[in-house]
Amino acid sequence: MFRIERATAKDADAVLELLVQVNRVHAEGRPDLFRLGTKYNREELLSIFSDDLSPVFVYKNEDGQVLGHAFCIFMTHPNDNILTDIKTLYIDDICVDEAARGQHVGAALYAHVTKFAKKSGCYNITLNVWNCNPGAMKFYESLGLVPYKVGMEQIL
Repeated sequence: MFRIERATAKDADAVLELLVQVNRVHAEGRPDLFRLGTKYNREELLSIFSDDLSPVFVYKNEDGQVLGHAFCIFMTHPNDNILTDIKTLYIDDICVDEAARGQHVGAALYAHVTKFAKKSGCYNITLNVWNCNPGAMKFYESLGLVPYKVGMEQIL
């Protein structure tokens, strides 16, 4: 049986490894923008884990092995001139260990995040997907997410 819980310091090494896997996808897809590494170092990660405005959830199998994570950030727009002041849960990063793909880990994490967002009074959940990761786009669409804005570029 699996469990999903808030990440703690004991999960840091496993989460750092997953961050390498996420980064590899981006570095291979867009080497002009990404270099191999991790998005956060251990100290930054521990700080994020302890921040209630940026909850991180980990999926653990029956042996306690971390097979996936979801980094989230609460976002609001108080006193904005044009945006309504809704509460959004932004998924900054979601990853399933390469060895566990196809086992519904990502779907379970997303379901957990959705329940958490509803309990937290959020209006919506948002995330970004890089075009160099069509598998992720297909996965998110299978969960019912739809594009709400598109980033564009012209390389000079």
